[in-house]
Amino acid sequence: MEVGNGVEFFRNKIILITGATGFLAKVLVEKILRVQPNVKKLYLLIRAKDNKAALERLHSEIIGKDLFRVLRERHGNLFDSFISEKVAPITGDVSSINLGLTNNDSDFCKEVNAIVHSAAITRFEERYDSALGINTFGARNIIGFAKTCPNLQILIDVSTAYVCGKKTGLIPETLYNLDENCCGIRGFDVNTEKKLVDNTLLDLTIKGASSKEIRDTMKQLGLKRAKLYGWPNTYVFTKAMGETLIHEHKGNLPLVIIRPTMISSTYKEPFPGWIEGLGSLANVSILNGKGYINLINGDGNTLFDSIPVDMVANSILTAMVANANKPCLEIYHVCSSLRNPLFLGKELDIHSKYFAKNPWYNGQGTLVKTNKFRLVKSRVQFQMLLVLLIVVSLMLKLVDIASCHFFKAYQDKLEMYIKVTYKVATNFRPYTCKYVIHRLRAYSRTRTPRS
Repeated sequence: MEVGNGVEFFRNKIILITGATGFLAKVLVEKILRVQPNVKKLYLLIRAKDNKAALERLHSEIIGKDLFRVLRERHGNLFDSFISEKVAPITGDVSSINLGLTNNDSDFCKEVNAIVHSAAITRFEERYDSALGINTFGARNIIGFAKTCPNLQILIDVSTAYVCGKKTGLIPETLYNLDENCCGIRGFDVNTEKKLVDNTLLDLTIKGASSKEIRDTMKQLGLKRAKLYGWPNTYVFTKAMGETLIHEHKGNLPLVIIRPTMISSTYKEPFPGWIEGLGSLANVSILNGKGYINLINGDGNTLFDSIPVDMVANSILTAMVANANKPCLEIYHVCSSLRNPLFLGKELDIHSKYFAKNPWYNGQGTLVKTNKFRLVKSRVQFQMLLVLLIVVSLMLKLVDIASCHFFKAYQDKLEMYIKVTYKVATNFRPYTCKYVIHRLRAYSRTRTPRS
């Protein structure tokens, strides 16, 4: 991307980027502005009540981040004018038809040369209605908008490698393999899922359910439907359905789907180690550093596939150059486990060593002592350990009551430890066990076959 046609492709281009306030999109925006300052315009789709609020989000949540310090130093006093010339926020929402744009707002579609659709809800246990609106129907809405862009040369949809799981990875998904719980049935229908969500929300409203009851019901519904069809969580299931809608509605658009694995901090650009949010194992590492968890249900020999965010951004830009103006549907997996494998046990050991050297101090200024991660490969053994901890917690609770709550702090800490341990095991088991990763290694050798 640093030499030749890779950079020149973006000269005088007008690019629309959705999900602009997200981790990956920010890195992508910074990369384009840094390597090709002669890009004509970057339109960033931002959810906001009006254009003023969108502009405020642009500066506070994107341009104002430390990620842009290299660009800021390069342009000096001219940085703000450079950004004003090259970057413009667009108020909209991918979950709405025509991205929620008015006729006047959507006039820029005639100028757009490329679209990168990176808007997504990536939380594993998101509300089903919200995840469906953005991850699934957002994909259809971006296709509809792309068809109104007469000068469009390429559309990139950012998905996830884990839409495959134990499946073939083809679109639409026609084969399935039962998981260890004998879950997974053939054939989901997106419209059926939408009707189910609408009917459930209507029933809850009629019953006068509280906001919390509605939220919890929607989260449980998403997990239930995902597992019914063989996906581990709401996020990857709704992204898989989004890919299905792309396949159905794309027509002759030049389209590429990028499927990264777990995205980590920057490796090199614009500088090493920049990260935002606590995705993938970073969140588990923080919980360990705070003393909330050290027990993990997983296999230390599992290849935990993590890819630096700047490498994903480079892959997106390279895919744009390689596939522009070609009516196609290409799919690329962006992953690391084949060329640079990292075993789960090794990664967790690195996290433990970090907090041993850089311990965390709680709000009271007390140093928190951490224990090394302990991996339990067998799911049965892990569940037995949890049951044992629950029994100990109940006994400690009785002792606490008998001693006028002298042991309450210890009991509360153990209770929190059990809750966090169970939550992490539930969310990450599909990614910490060996059987998932072999499929990804096979796909990292080559592009997924065209549908």
